Amino acid sequence: MGCFKFLKIIMFFFNGIIFVAGVAILGVGVWVKVDSGSLLGFLSRIKNTPSELSQVLNVGYLLIAVGAVLLVIGFLGCFGAVRESKCMLMLFFILVLVIFIAQVAGAIVILIFQPLVAGLINAIGNEVVKSIQIGYGRDPDLTGVLNTTMEGLMCCGFYNYSDFTNSPFTNETEKYPVPCCGGSLCSQAEANQLNITGCLNRVVELINENTVVLGAVALGIGALEIAAMTVAMIMYCQIGKLA
Repeated sequence: MGCFKFLKIIMFFFNGIIFVAGVAILGVGVWVKVDSGSLLGFLSRIKNTPSELSQVLNVGYLLIAVGAVLLVIGFLGCFGAVRESKCMLMLFFILVLVIFIAQVAGAIVILIFQPLVAGLINAIGNEVVKSIQIGYGRDPDLTGVLNTTMEGLMCCGFYNYSDFTNSPFTNETEKYPVPCCGGSLCSQAEANQLNITGCLNRVVELINENTVVLGAVALGIGALEIAAMTVAMIMYCQIGKLA
């Protein structure tokens, strides 16, 4: 019985972490959908983009769905352990197993189709630049979203400062935006000299800088899921013996 109580504590602990993770992911998903000043918000305003981009722009809905599922799983695991319910423990085991398999499949798909990402970026790059050159300084929504994105990521344009050449803003002021100039409006020569990183390269840099952390988090989540499934199945079998 002492071992069984210990398993209940471990199960409750694991699912407490899953529940908190669900709340966090759900919150991030809601933030992504609400935050109109994000990079995704800017990309959603670009015309003639590849159809694949619409899937990326739905990442907020995906995060909300994942967060909600984790909340349900965390509740089932905790309640099943406390109530010693074989039905809930088995349901918990099945749900976590399905998610684990989906994660492995998703990782494989990402590795296989990684070369397609470069093609997708190149496909939307020209359309992004066209939108900047047509609407920056004329369309207040696009201008505001792009300014917020550049200030947040500390970058300039999609590729670099040249994206703004011939835009309404540059044609009218003969200057380049503040994020491209390090503090104040500047000329083309000054923007070229500063050569502030474009937002695309900045995002790539951020991903590369955090690859180890992201990998460690992914491995940690996988290990947690395996441990939770193991404890749930042991408890399921023990409840049958105790009965």
